[in-house]
Amino acid sequence: MNADKMLDAKGLACPMPIVKTKKAMNDLQTGQVLEIHVTDKGAKADLAAWSKSGGHELVETAEENDILKFWIRKG
Repeated sequence: MNADKMLDAKGLACPMPIVKTKKAMNDLQTGQVLEIHVTDKGAKADLAAWSKSGGHELVETAEENDILKFWIRKG
């Protein structure tokens, strides 16, 4: 998955991954994709809910070596 911007939120606990994601999304244009890397397991539900409530699309998720990866397209 190609991303327009990458956010490293590894090591951050809730709610910081969401706070950083929101800030990063503000820098993107509609339709662009943000890739987020987190280690907080709670972020899986948090980012999915945040994306939906904000009108964004959670395009893909993956897990690799205890790192959760998310790709969110700005709505």
